[in-house]
Amino acid sequence: MKKIAVLTSGGDSPGMNAAVRAVVRKGIYEGVEVHGVYQGYQGLVNDNIKKLELGDVGDIIQRGGTKLYSARCPEFIEPDVRKKAIANLQKRGIDSLVVIGGDGSYRGAQRLNEEGIKTVGVPGTIDNDINGTDYTIGFDTALNTIVDAVDRIRDTATSHERTFIVEVMGRDAGDLALWAGVAGGAETILIPESHSDIKEVAERIETGMKRGKKHSIIIVAEGVMTAAQCGEELRKYINIDTRESVLGHMQRGGKPTGSDRVLASRLGAYAVELLLNDVHGHAVGIEDNRLTRTSFDRVFEESHRIDEGLFRLSKELSI
Repeated sequence: MKKIAVLTSGGDSPGMNAAVRAVVRKGIYEGVEVHGVYQGYQGLVNDNIKKLELGDVGDIIQRGGTKLYSARCPEFIEPDVRKKAIANLQKRGIDSLVVIGGDGSYRGAQRLNEEGIKTVGVPGTIDNDINGTDYTIGFDTALNTIVDAVDRIRDTATSHERTFIVEVMGRDAGDLALWAGVAGGAETILIPESHSDIKEVAERIETGMKRGKKHSIIIVAEGVMTAAQCGEELRKYINIDTRESVLGHMQRGGKPTGSDRVLASRLGAYAVELLLNDVHGHAVGIEDNRLTRTSFDRVFEESHRIDEGLFRLSKELSI
């Protein structure tokens, strides 16, 4: 019987449990023995590996976070550390691995694939910053969490006639800020992929105030600056009363949306199909609603790009 393992790595994202469930149940359906690796790559090194049965993944599709837990393992970059991890898999007869995570997780998966463990990556990150897929698992849920928060903040911004600055996750990628800004009707969106001219932002707010606008919402990705810094910079150019809200890790939590559950289920099952057909060294994804696979090399070829058309639209609609 073929044996495969599955792990979740890096920051957790809603829908990871649905992906784990899909890997386990698709594997068992195909006559494969599936093992779960707990605490990500650290668990692989520490031999924290357990055979999973159908019941082990029951009632988890609706849960946020990850049943397999996640942990940082910076030492995994060392060849000797990876050899130990590989040995832990091989002594169980496991030669294939599904890695659910983001860019950093993929790099570990690529190394393992080069060293004899057949590996497939599944994109699990709220940042939506993985090449080779239109959407990553967890993005839709995090987006809806932010939009709900912005809707609530707008209520009080309107009541008190203030400018609210909402800081969202996104050190290097601005998809969450951009999509949430468009969906929440934000007047200004600041993302890492575009230069931010705070003086211009202040001028736009002032123009709005002159025509009678009494409140506004600014969405800023954490990779640009903090909400507090944004407020300080604005007050250099305009006399306004601002309030800052940092959404933080609440963006990662909560029940995955139906969209994320379906996406995770499709991608997890597809990863198993690839391994059963001896296809590895790839990451699965979805493009134009079609399941796709992209080699790890191609995934890393270029940095994530923002949807420029959507960014232009956000400016056109926030006049």
